[in-house]
Amino acid sequence: MLAAAGAISLSACAARTDSGSGGSDSSAPQAAAPSAAADAADPAGDGKAQCSPTSIAYAGTINGANAALGINILNGAKLAVDQHNKANPGCQVKLEQFDTEGTPDKAPGIVTQIVNTPGIIGVVGLPFSGESKAAGNIFNGAGLVTVTPSATAPVLSTNGWKTFFRGLGNDNSQGPAAAKFMTGELGAKKVCVIEDDSEYGTGLAATTKQGLGSALACEDKVKTKQTDFSAVVNKVKAAAPDAVFYSGYYQEAAPFAQQLNDAGVTAKFVGPDGVKDDEFVKNAGDAAANAYFTCPCVPADQFTKFTDAYKAAAGKDPGTYSPEAYDLATILLKGIDSGKTTRPALLDFVKTYDGQGLTKHFKWDDKGELSSTTVWTYKVENGKIVRNTEIK
Repeated sequence: MLAAAGAISLSACAARTDSGSGGSDSSAPQAAAPSAAADAADPAGDGKAQCSPTSIAYAGTINGANAALGINILNGAKLAVDQHNKANPGCQVKLEQFDTEGTPDKAPGIVTQIVNTPGIIGVVGLPFSGESKAAGNIFNGAGLVTVTPSATAPVLSTNGWKTFFRGLGNDNSQGPAAAKFMTGELGAKKVCVIEDDSEYGTGLAATTKQGLGSALACEDKVKTKQTDFSAVVNKVKAAAPDAVFYSGYYQEAAPFAQQLNDAGVTAKFVGPDGVKDDEFVKNAGDAAANAYFTCPCVPADQFTKFTDAYKAAAGKDPGTYSPEAYDLATILLKGIDSGKTTRPALLDFVKTYDGQGLTKHFKWDDKGELSSTTVWTYKVENGKIVRNTEIK
């Protein structure tokens, strides 16, 4: 899946002296959340845009496994489009929604539907790395620009696709950062890495294990939709690690964490961005109180205007990658407002884009990667996921 520092300059965020309340025994102080940049792009623009009715799309999971992660993105993109349309009566943009269920099996067929819909000139998605790998060539063949807020597999930018742009850091940054967090801030001498069988899970596990080096105490694999983790739990318990890193998504991470807890494993549980969701906290039960997360996503605490608008529209707080989706949809809307209303024109607009968003400064290289990225950690405190520290 599942951030870069630009004018916001996240690396300049000073650590706060208060460490908050609740169950963390980490000695590192909670880092201050970045404020919204004064020059962050606004989807409303100047309100004077003129265009024929046109469409962009969200493509990703809506009802499938780990759907909450996709809905976070959909709601962020939808907010940007709604704000744009309200402010620009002369340029109405439709956000079409396509449910891939997040799977490599279903995504190619859905993506084929999208590229065969001529009115769609840009796409927010795909959220997951496996589906992105399976369908990215279809977008590329059609010349249809795609901006992903969350697909983090490094291989996605090495396929020669000219339509793929990633709005966050990839797993070559998240894996080593996760290893540094566990052995540094958490003080783990021994770490077990458990990976699922997704493109995302296996790739992130590889870079995390490489970063851990001699601190890797055990490793094992699980399968998507697995519910009984007893064999893996026994292996972890025998290794007696200080931390367990689960490389995968929240659907399996929650019961796995609960079964570790039930078996008396007291190691810190660390999940990546694919686990960082309220659904994990709800389904992991007591085990969630000992959980941390890594994510190349920026805390939205100080994005007050965005957060208030999101809550009013969605009825809940922004989730993982909601602000990133808002930023990426805004970039597509800015292109449309500037008259780029064909697929080739909007693709060229994104390719040469250089501007500030809420979460970071956006400017891509020729592979669709951002030039500067950062990774944050989060933790569960009083039943809620809260920001922890920025990994530097």
